[in-house]
Amino acid sequence: RMSRHARKLRDHDTNPCVAETDATTKCMNDNNYNKDLCTDYFLKYKNCRTFWHEIMMQRKRSGVRPEMPSAEERKKILESMG
Repeated sequence: RMSRHARKLRDHDTNPCVAETDATTKCMNDNNYNKDLCTDYFLKYKNCRTFWHEIMMQRKRSGVRPEMPSAEERKKILESMG
């Protein structure tokens, strides 16, 4: 049984980078926790977090609630960017 915090991290509406987290974890597991072999995955995760953090801060400054767009909203944002 997962803790509330763990469930929140797995929730696509609150965590926009679940896929990147999973890919990084899989890479680490597959490569005996050799970080050097998973650099690309760490970079993708970092870029994901940075991108969505900026979106969240823009929304917060504009008074938009919720600050983190839902999974469906994020999909539309990404599609509009090409």
